[in-house]
Formats: sequence, C-alpha cells, structure tokens
Amino acid sequence: MTILDELADYARVRTAQAKEKISAEEMEKRARALPKGEPVFENALRKDGLSYICEVKKASPSKGLIATDFPYLSIAKEYEAAGADAISVLTEPRWFLGSNDYLQEITAAVQTPCLRKDFTIDPYMIYEAKNLGASAVLLICAILSETELTQYRALAEDLGLSAIVETHDEKEIEMALSAGAKIIGVNNRNLKDFSVDTGNSKRLRELVPQDVVFISESGVKGKEDIERLREIGVDAVLVGESLMRSVDKKALLAEWRKQG
Repeated sequence: MTILDELADYARVRTAQAKEKISAEEMEKRARALPKGEPVFENALRKDGLSYICEVKKASPSKGLIATDFPYLSIAKEYEAAGADAISVLTEPRWFLGSNDYLQEITAAVQTPCLRKDFTIDPYMIYEAKNLGASAVLLICAILSETELTQYRALAEDLGLSAIVETHDEKEIEMALSAGAKIIGVNNRNLKDFSVDTGNSKRLRELVPQDVVFISESGVKGKEDIERLREIGVDAVLVGESLMRSVDKKALLAEWRKQG
C-alpha cells in the first residue's frame, strides 16, 4: 500500500467519524444554505500572467515537519499582503498536521480565495469545504474513479466551488478532461514514491487545451523553475515548502513575480 492509499483510507475514516458528529444530510443542508457566489478561485487564476497559489503547510509525508513554529493566520495574511492570487490550506491531520480549524479561521481572516487541500473521497468533504469557507477543493485522479471525479467536480461547481483536478500522467490528463475539468493541476511529485520531476509539467502541458487552467504543483524552488514554467505556458504554480521555509515570504514572492 502506498502513502497515497493510506491517505485516502484515512480520509474515509475521518469522514465516517465526522458524519457521526454532523450527519451527511445536515452538512449538505448547511452548505446549500450558503450563497453560491462566483467561481472566485478559478477567476483568480485566469488573469494575465502567472498566478501564485501559496500554501499554508506544517508538514508533509516526504519532508516531515516543515514549520516548527506555525502561526498559520499570520502566514496566510502575509501571503495576502504579498499579493498571492490564492491560498492553499492543508486540512489532512495525520501526515500533513493540518486541521479544518486552520482553514475556517484563515477563510474568515483573508479575502484571498482558499483551496481546501485534502484527499477528497466522499461528497461529504465537498459540503464540508463549503461550510469551512473554502473557494476550491482538490480532486485527485489517482484515488477516484472517473464517475466519482465527474460527479464530485459537478457537485463542487454546483456549490460555487472550483475544483482542481490533480493529475500525474497522460492517462490521468485524459481522465480529467473526460470529467469536464476546468482546472487541471499537474503534480510534479509522484505521490506513490514521492520522487519529484518538474519536467512533468512540460511533458503534459501540450495535452491540456488553452481554455483549461493549467497549474504546476510541487518542486518549485526558485527563479529558474518559475521561468521554465512561465515559458511553457503554465497559468499558475502551487508553492508550499519553499515559501514555508522562507523567513521573508513577501520578498520571495515579489522576487518570483518579476519572472512573470
């Protein structure tokens, strides 16, 4: 069993526990009572130039503890002040040390649209994301069937949420497009063995139509990476570890923005 399989299995356990506290029917009722609104997350990534999704992340399975000091609200506000187009918030608690509370507090404190970064395996998690204030959810091809992917993408959009459909290879790009994805993320990290290859985005870019938002995820460490991704026509980059380890996140993001 890979780490990705374990993450998905634990998400099922977490969801079952959550349903014991708040039923699926009640979670859906609360979500549908909220205004649908515009797809602000998708719109933020469709602007001219390269968009930046800045991640609030305490730890990861591949790197372990990234931030011993984790003032998540301050980090999110710093990203917003630095001009982040969107913010990604980890809510997976075991391997990433994330929390739903982090997301709820951050979305209440900033105007920047936020992604709930988690391992979505049940419609419940999409309703949950809406209630936590998220503007987008992550749907990972490797842990969903094509039917689930299509249904979850449609559900998210019905609630006014954007859906990043995450892929890693040609087959998953085809799966994402078949599911009607409006935003496709290419993870440069193989979630089965955690190897990283930023060339993955270059290889897959030409398979994605220009009207679909294309995000490069993971492995972006410096100006050279940013420049290479800009040259191949990437619409947005999702950056976590490099920003989280930076003492001056605003200065680093400003430096990258000069690249495009």
